[in-house]
Amino acid sequence: MTHTFHIPVLGLAFSIDSAIKVAQYGISSVMSIVDDELIERMRCYYCGQYQIPYHPIRTTDADYRANRITAYLDLVQQVVNRQIDSLRYQSFTESSELTKYFQLLPDSHPSKPIFHAMEIETNRAIKTALQDLLINYLKPGDIDVNIMSKVDKINYRNGIALAQQHSDALSALRGFANSTLHSAVVLSAGMNPHLYAYLAELPAFFPKDDGSFDKKVILKVSDFRSSLIQAKYLAKRGVWVSEFRVESGLNCGGHAFATDGFLLGPILEEFKEKKESLQAELFAIYQHYWLTHGVSLTDSPQIRYTVQGGVGTAMEHQFLLDYYEFDAVGWGSPFLMVPEATTVDSATLKALEQAEQTDFYCSGASPLGVPFNNFRPSSAEKLRLERIQKGRPGSPCKKEYLVSNREFGDKPLCTASRAYQYQKIQDLQQQQQLSAEEYSKAFDSITEKTCLCEGLAAPAYLKYGIQQKKEQTAVSICPGPNLYWFKKQYSLKQMIDHIYGRVSLLEHSDRPFVLINELNLYIDHIQKYVSDNKDKLNDKKVKYVAKFKAQLQAGIEYYHTLQDQFSYFPKNTIKAIPLQLELASIRLKNIDI
Repeated sequence: MTHTFHIPVLGLAFSIDSAIKVAQYGISSVMSIVDDELIERMRCYYCGQYQIPYHPIRTTDADYRANRITAYLDLVQQVVNRQIDSLRYQSFTESSELTKYFQLLPDSHPSKPIFHAMEIETNRAIKTALQDLLINYLKPGDIDVNIMSKVDKINYRNGIALAQQHSDALSALRGFANSTLHSAVVLSAGMNPHLYAYLAELPAFFPKDDGSFDKKVILKVSDFRSSLIQAKYLAKRGVWVSEFRVESGLNCGGHAFATDGFLLGPILEEFKEKKESLQAELFAIYQHYWLTHGVSLTDSPQIRYTVQGGVGTAMEHQFLLDYYEFDAVGWGSPFLMVPEATTVDSATLKALEQAEQTDFYCSGASPLGVPFNNFRPSSAEKLRLERIQKGRPGSPCKKEYLVSNREFGDKPLCTASRAYQYQKIQDLQQQQQLSAEEYSKAFDSITEKTCLCEGLAAPAYLKYGIQQKKEQTAVSICPGPNLYWFKKQYSLKQMIDHIYGRVSLLEHSDRPFVLINELNLYIDHIQKYVSDNKDKLNDKKVKYVAKFKAQLQAGIEYYHTLQDQFSYFPKNTIKAIPLQLELASIRLKNIDI
């Protein structure tokens, strides 16, 4: 890979066009392909920007969702190809994009010594030869896509349910498979048997004669056990997992899939120890499948290992690469402050710059019922509260990507919708036995849900002026708590120089080490669980808390054994870590059920 970092998927709109912005510099990024309406509007916008004929794909067209996704991905690939071709014919001037490409590379990249030698070379013939050599290193970043496996509603036409292959997730996968991209789909949010079985039907994911792939599969996971289960399930169907993307359960943006107390450090250690056995076990299954289908495979495909969640300094970045022997690190939320890389509207950017630490919090806002990292000053949060004050909580449900609740009939509803919240509150009002405090708590739980389909797409509508008349453009944004430490808007060069340790963008010296920060988030998480369940504890919950605490304590003890690995960290960090671990142990012991 050209760089040792990537930009993970960021909501719906925030990284929807990141590839157009950064792939030309060798930077890999991930876009969500959940929202085909947003995708179609982005295609229309960029066709105009690049003078490419635009032919709309309407919702009345056959297989429109998959075709919209294919058309947009093909457009992105076309634009990035143009950008790379343009770089090849540029000169190495001080302000050229070609020069910028090599300036941004990590110092460890094999082209960097050649670039530095070229810069100081005075002999014209030698300088030209070095420049020709550098051109051969030009490589675009990967244009990867993300599908949340369980966002997979069945679709209808004329009141009749369409076949499973036309569900949201399967249509999105087909849209990617049919595109011209040579990249990967990142599957997140757990296992979907329908989606995984459909993967095995798509030739784009089959091995080619040389063992390579046109399209690859990346699993975003939170622990080793779930990684193995999912990868074996796919291998039995002839699908190879080319990368495990390990994400912190809580120290991340978007939905927070907390583990049962397993911390990132011990999880990465397990991957480090079991890489070889994991690859051998998966290849034996995969090889057997293809042998029964008349294909003999002798060499195992490679597996990459990447990690993401809450990383904020060059030393943390390098520590994860070196000690755990991982291939790359994902930097997500900090890139929200880089307009050259992501799509955030100006009002939201300003709010992020002025944010307090308490503005970033883990909420119950997601209709999926999964904890969701939220931002208090967002315009979507303000709109949600205004609707409650007016006596009309909930949102109009237009896109219906997250409909799943069948409490009030066969037709599923989104729990953020006005239709659902109205009926739920009606039921609540009939429960006369509730105290005022209990009623308020239940009411808040119902109305905390917010419309993510509209809110996470709105930044692109606002930034590019592609909203429709009278369309709601309140913005939801889902940064991880790590974003608090990045207080300004930055250029792409500033952020990459920060990642590689050439500059530091952090103004506060008291930011906790990434693994300590995650530990404290987990202690907060189990403390909240105990508080929320104090009046309804049972043996199962007591055992769950005890096991959770024991797992966290084991993680603390593991971190004590790592302290020799922190020798190149700043002295204040080295000094603080033992004290922070002791404090964490005390906090954990004081959680009493």
